[in-house]
Amino acid sequence: MKAVIYNGDSKIAVEDRPKPMILEPTDAIIKVVHTTICGTDLHILQGHVPTCIPGRVLGHEGVGLVQSLGPAVRNFTVGQMVLISCITSCGMCHYCRRKMPSQCESGGWILGNKIDGTQAEYVRIPHAPFSLHVLPESIDRKVAVTLSDTVPTSYECGILNGEIKPGSSVAIIGTGPIGLMILQMAKNLFGPSMTAVIGRGIPRLETAKSMGADHTFSIIEGHDAVMSSALAATKDRGFDVVIEAVGTPESFEIAQGLVGAGGTIASLGVFGESCKLHLEKLWSRNICLRTRLIDAITTPDLLKMVEAGGIDPKFLVSHSFTFDDIHNAYEAFEASSKHGALKVVVTMPDLVMNGSS
Repeated sequence: MKAVIYNGDSKIAVEDRPKPMILEPTDAIIKVVHTTICGTDLHILQGHVPTCIPGRVLGHEGVGLVQSLGPAVRNFTVGQMVLISCITSCGMCHYCRRKMPSQCESGGWILGNKIDGTQAEYVRIPHAPFSLHVLPESIDRKVAVTLSDTVPTSYECGILNGEIKPGSSVAIIGTGPIGLMILQMAKNLFGPSMTAVIGRGIPRLETAKSMGADHTFSIIEGHDAVMSSALAATKDRGFDVVIEAVGTPESFEIAQGLVGAGGTIASLGVFGESCKLHLEKLWSRNICLRTRLIDAITTPDLLKMVEAGGIDPKFLVSHSFTFDDIHNAYEAFEASSKHGALKVVVTMPDLVMNGSS
């Protein structure tokens, strides 16, 4: 099979690899239909994820057909269309029982990191009973790829960690797929009194405005100007909820400056370096700071929300490529501002020829 390989450099390689085989009774082999690229894949290429060693097949998101099942997998059947969770859950360890599969003792974020991932024609899914979801026919398969990671990350690490309540004032730092999905969820599901979005690129800020953001601020105007303008929108009280969805010292600095007394910072950016925590300013402000790696425990609920029309992640799929064009898919995603890319969906070539959607 063809697979995307991390070879220790900043660019991917496409190589021939043996098809994966069942190794454990709880394994499943999935024929990938659609996959995508995540910002975390770019962090791997930049050398920020030491657990991912050269030679690894990348990717932790996808939709596919069940090709074969280990004898202990009884909740799926061969031929079913399934959603692959970015988090592998054994369902039984100390952390899984505490609803933290991200910390699973034999799983967690291992696909495309510690074991071979989904940017290939076939992928082996360990702990399949808890790590796959039957995909409803009513959900477009390309859109469904966003439910592997982007949508549940937005919900769990942004919405739930931020404890957004009806009437909350919410600031979202970051206008990537997760920041924009958080905006849609907050507006659709929780009725905040005010939403403000802080980002760098004007086109994405315009997208945020079109999605209902009450205020948008460009960091290009300067750190101090953004802080002053955003705080002025709250009469200088600060925001009840600040969601930091970038992962840089600058974005974390802005989050601390925008949070109001009694407010919450939900930080979900992937940090590659240390950041300052200004406790000299925050210790008396009754604030809460939360971090989280996606657990994907809400995926069944989110599938129902999409089916019911409560949320619609269709807007996230901005570009489509065939697997033969994977290098251009990576280029479009890496240079997202240049190409106007949010999520790029990659389809296996034989499925394109057969007209699969």
